Amino acid sequence: MANFVHKFQSAIPLPLTDVVLKDVVKKAKDWAIMHGAAMRSKTKFSEDSIQFAPFVLIPSPFPKKEFYKAIEVQLFLNEMMHWVAHNPEFLLNCLKDAALSDEFTGNLYKIYRTILEEGVAQNVSLGLLRSDYMAHKDAGNRINQVELNTIASSFAGIASQFKSLNRFVLEELGHFDKVDNLPDNNALNGLCEGMLEAWKIYGKQDASILFIVEDITYNICDQRFHEFELKKLHPKMKVLRRTLTQIVSQAELTDKKELIIDNHEVAVIYFRAGYEPGHYPSQKEWEARLLMERSKAIKCPSIQYHLAGTKKVQQELARTGVVEMFLSDSYKIDAVKEIFTGLYSLDFDESGNKAVQMALDSPERFVLKPQREGGGNNVYGVDVKEAILQMKDKHERTAWILMDRINPPIISGYMVRPEGPDKPDLVDMVSELGIFGVVIGDPKSIMVNRQVGHMLRTKISTANEGGVAAGLGALDSPYLID
Repeated sequence: MANFVHKFQSAIPLPLTDVVLKDVVKKAKDWAIMHGAAMRSKTKFSEDSIQFAPFVLIPSPFPKKEFYKAIEVQLFLNEMMHWVAHNPEFLLNCLKDAALSDEFTGNLYKIYRTILEEGVAQNVSLGLLRSDYMAHKDAGNRINQVELNTIASSFAGIASQFKSLNRFVLEELGHFDKVDNLPDNNALNGLCEGMLEAWKIYGKQDASILFIVEDITYNICDQRFHEFELKKLHPKMKVLRRTLTQIVSQAELTDKKELIIDNHEVAVIYFRAGYEPGHYPSQKEWEARLLMERSKAIKCPSIQYHLAGTKKVQQELARTGVVEMFLSDSYKIDAVKEIFTGLYSLDFDESGNKAVQMALDSPERFVLKPQREGGGNNVYGVDVKEAILQMKDKHERTAWILMDRINPPIISGYMVRPEGPDKPDLVDMVSELGIFGVVIGDPKSIMVNRQVGHMLRTKISTANEGGVAAGLGALDSPYLID
């Protein structure tokens, strides 16, 4: 019989007294700023200043068994996603309807087809992945996968600081016996080691690593931590930062398909932008993306890895018999299938029509997801019904998937925000665990496959979205419980 826990007990007795709370919040804010657990302000933007990233004061409880299950399964997910990305027939067939009904997916799809027709210049791909989970209280608090990110899998840089921040808070409050429940987190180093290995595979000592970034970068500490860690690992390597718009005028391909930017040959391209329509303000940015895909540089992600991370592919993988196309070991297959929640196609067929009817009958049971990354795009609750009614007879619906809503256990804690009160309220929250993975390979083999760290995002229990960069969640650490 499953043990249904609807509320996790806090790591330490709460609430804190007003005096203690004010004092520790003040110290924790300064600790966060002084250790780079910070971002640029969206409301008072300045390149010359940062403010601490929203954070949870006391680390949030998370089931130890499920945490280590997520760590183990990451290796299997890395392997599966690599083979998904290198199966053109599967990807093209899976995304053909979404490409017709969603312009952004269609543009990515077009680039992929072009690269396949012309011939791939660089067979090696680098995947820096992050698989996100919530414990599901209706299933004995077992983890269910929310999504798997294959592009701009963020927050490894800042998340790597949070064990130390939460440790500082626990010790400041006198709970020295609790710190052993905070797992080590080397996500930043792990992802950067992956980039460095890809750079070495490229094989040119004077080649650079290129970061593709947004026009305005709010999450600057997270990005710069990666850059500075790379420089620490290999001081002579040059790291370039360019927007897609800058690539248009500054990049060129040689006859040998080498990518050159301002006289620097690029070995690895790390996309921290390019995952949403706003990053492509004109056709020129799409041409820049195609130029990079045509190059010999190792892409993170390559166009096929980017497409493999779409919601439609996630839904297709949950169908009976599909995981078996990419994994042969029965233990790995069962472990991957166990983390899946219900995912339903909205195609114009019998199963798609059935899913539409389910959403209309019980909209509160589902989340409606488009082919987008970056948070803030999903539809929840009563809005699901309204959205389905508007598009049920339009081709647009094939660009969306329907997913069972995960109901995580409630956690009580203090969420500390920039310009928030010096004495935050004790609130009910829910957490989402992200596990980072590194995979490097080509169409025939996998050279590197590792799990490298984690992050925890926590949001108010009544909030639908929980993106930290989007201003809806807070960074946190898992406090492992039995």
